[in-house]
Amino acid sequence: MSNRRRAYPQPMYQAPDPSAAYGIPAQPQQPVADQGIYGAPQVANPVGQLAQGVEGINLAAAPQPQAQPVPAYQPAAPSGLYGGVDPSMLPSQSSAYPQPSYQSPAQPAQQTLPLNQLYSTDLLKETPPPITDLQFPPPPLILSPGTSLTGSPEANAPPDYFRSTLNVVPTTSSLLKKSKLPFALIVRPYTSLHDSEEPIPVTSDTIISRCRRCRSYINSFVHFTEQGRRWRCNLCSLLNDVPGGFDYDRLNSNPLNRMDRAELNYGVVEFLAPSEYLVRPPPPLVYVFVLDVSYASIQNGLLATVTRTILDSLDRIPNENGRARVAFLAVDSSISFFTIPSDDQEDKEVSMLIVSDLDEVLIPSPDNLLVNLKDCRKNVDKLLTNFVGYFANNQNTGSALGPALKSSHKLISQIGGKIIVFSSALPNLGIGKLAIRDENAVSGKQKEASALLTSNNSFYKSFAVECNKSQVTVDMFLTGSNYQDVATLSNLPRYTAGQTHFYPAWSASRVEDITKFTKEVSNHLSMEIALEAVLRVRGSSGLRMNSFYGNFFNRSSDLCSFPTFPRDQSYVIEVSIDEYISKPYVYFQAAVLHTTSFGERRVRVMTLAIPTSKDLTDVYASADQLALTNYFTHRAVEKTLSSSLNDARDYLNKVLVDILALYKKEIVPGNLGSSSPLQLCTNLRMLPLLLQALTKHIAFRSGKVPSDHRSSALNRLSTLPLKSLISYIYPTVYALHSMTDDCGLPYDGEDEPYEIPPKKHGEIVLPEAINATISNFEKYGLYLINNTSELFLYIGGDAVPQLVNDVFGVESMNEVPIGKAELPELDNEFNSRVRNIINKVREKDGSIEYLNLYIVRGPSMNENLMNTNRDVIPLRMWSMSELVEDRVSASVSYKEYLTQLREKISS
Repeated sequence: MSNRRRAYPQPMYQAPDPSAAYGIPAQPQQPVADQGIYGAPQVANPVGQLAQGVEGINLAAAPQPQAQPVPAYQPAAPSGLYGGVDPSMLPSQSSAYPQPSYQSPAQPAQQTLPLNQLYSTDLLKETPPPITDLQFPPPPLILSPGTSLTGSPEANAPPDYFRSTLNVVPTTSSLLKKSKLPFALIVRPYTSLHDSEEPIPVTSDTIISRCRRCRSYINSFVHFTEQGRRWRCNLCSLLNDVPGGFDYDRLNSNPLNRMDRAELNYGVVEFLAPSEYLVRPPPPLVYVFVLDVSYASIQNGLLATVTRTILDSLDRIPNENGRARVAFLAVDSSISFFTIPSDDQEDKEVSMLIVSDLDEVLIPSPDNLLVNLKDCRKNVDKLLTNFVGYFANNQNTGSALGPALKSSHKLISQIGGKIIVFSSALPNLGIGKLAIRDENAVSGKQKEASALLTSNNSFYKSFAVECNKSQVTVDMFLTGSNYQDVATLSNLPRYTAGQTHFYPAWSASRVEDITKFTKEVSNHLSMEIALEAVLRVRGSSGLRMNSFYGNFFNRSSDLCSFPTFPRDQSYVIEVSIDEYISKPYVYFQAAVLHTTSFGERRVRVMTLAIPTSKDLTDVYASADQLALTNYFTHRAVEKTLSSSLNDARDYLNKVLVDILALYKKEIVPGNLGSSSPLQLCTNLRMLPLLLQALTKHIAFRSGKVPSDHRSSALNRLSTLPLKSLISYIYPTVYALHSMTDDCGLPYDGEDEPYEIPPKKHGEIVLPEAINATISNFEKYGLYLINNTSELFLYIGGDAVPQLVNDVFGVESMNEVPIGKAELPELDNEFNSRVRNIINKVREKDGSIEYLNLYIVRGPSMNENLMNTNRDVIPLRMWSMSELVEDRVSASVSYKEYLTQLREKISS
């Protein structure tokens, strides 16, 4: 496949100087004649400044930075179940994470291998920052041969499941404190929405061997003693008996090679649990749908859309064994229940029972409210088909959401399950009623967080705790055009392991809004669900799990409770060091005890081994910049909700100053004075960029931001898995007009899992990402910006007519549609490739989200702002705010920020 670039954009402009990628200005040249196949506009003057936009930035012929060199990984052995990388497969000495060659696992472990080597980078000289680093794996965990029992490359949990901020652990609490780096774990027990997409090894003989003292599970890092009759726990060193039947294959009635057992070979494994792990018989999967039928929901089309979506998605609900149950409640100023007879009761019809007493809500009928989906499928279909007709002329503006939630809870509290709320109205009646808050009085001021971003009614948190005790999760889908108090309502999902999905100004009159909503609701209903789940993380002796972050409820000091375990969230646990660590490795184990949607009690166990060191240099050389960003994000959210937005921004700036000052003082001493370089280890060189970008994020940025939008952003930052979180903080930008000819087409080579990004045969090839700065934007270019929440397709105001026609099918720039839209399907290769790239970016593994596309027109020198569509400038400013290396709102550019950091640590 050819890698030449398409000749759309720049026949009138010089080719970018490669030296510009390293901060060296390009040498000016004379414009060349038009020799391209499309021809550029015959203009030579630069585009004017963006009105009210990024200050001091010019769109004229900015040089295109070259992609940073990426180390090529050459697998020395099959990648195995997880596509894991053993040390021999990792980057060479030229990469950010160099390390020694890996010896054969068959050799006995005589001594600890040298750890990752430290390299320093001058941040101010390395601009633009090498964003390819954001796709690198974490610094490798260096384990001596023989550390694991079998030498399996999958013995350590892959970083997608279990990841540490420090891949070398300091041996003392004082050294950890001195480092200024936090020690935390990122846990994501499930990486896909469906089990079929996540082939985790399962030990199905129900033989589970656990340490008698610390209760950890046997794993690939234990040691057998006394001719294999006992095993020594790698977490607490206690000797335990090997259970009977451990070496026997019950299924085939044959002896079993112990070393073939999954739990001794894989860092992530699932055990089928015996009966003693059951508190009660496995419950069925239960959904209670609470539907807003108030005037707001009728007007914006929510009720019609959601009932049709549920109807179309019933076959996607996990219901292999036919045990799933459903119930439906409608709420306005009263609560409507629906009795649904089984399909074999032909003499009975669906009926509606209305309860108007909101103070003492009673369940009006003990039967046929919560029904078996399989047995009542025809009548459920009939109810959903006719649902809108019951309320078609409803003018009621009330919303008794609180009483409806209590009724739903009462209906399923003996079983547990999910309450899924669809609402367009602010709750204004009964318990839990809310009032509109005065945003104008406090927005952008010191007390904004306490006045607007915290709960406005204690009912929602206390009710959430009650739901958690009853194994009930609450999920919210909010689609109001007006204020909905996301800050208060999000407490329900936060403490019940659910999620708040916010769709501002949603309307069924826009097909793009319907598409996003229906896809996300349908994906949500299709997601495999783990019921009655608890998560506990254990560590080696001397380590303690100190703080927990994410959507769940802490049932005890170290036990996280999940009525239902979501597939699209992750969790952060801070670790403290209580004792001196004398051993070369520490171990962590996360276990999720749960019931599957098909009724099996299982335990998913993830085990992680991390080397230790007394040397601060080793700790810094193996710090994980992405995991650190995740931890600092949670802490910033916590400070916002407990204090203020200013304190959150100050915290993010302070941790960077502390890290840089410590590095300058302890790691590279001798560089003193205001003119000294701003140095940091190469594996952390993106941390300043990410944390500064976080302060510019809608969740934390200064200025006036609608509180519902800010609260929704804080919720997403608190729950997003790591890869999505990084793109949410630092958006991914692709230049489409100059992409190579293989981009947008299926990859026709062999799988290359060790490339950055990985390539798989048959998958669409994406362009190389460019830095998120307007200095990279050509005034005639086409760019795709992905922040994991929205997609922006930005076309320069002076794009050549042929590019405009190929992509949008119109003759002039003024005809290009703007705002929320989809690209037309045109009969040309370039349009097809652009659509393929958009669709590929929308494929988010392990997420229910579907990204809307916003088309943005850039400014041109001939633009008449007086005659411009009034939406053009706000859209342009919104998309430009995603270019986080530039000035955003009142914040400085990244290069200015680095200069400020150097001044602070030199003062």
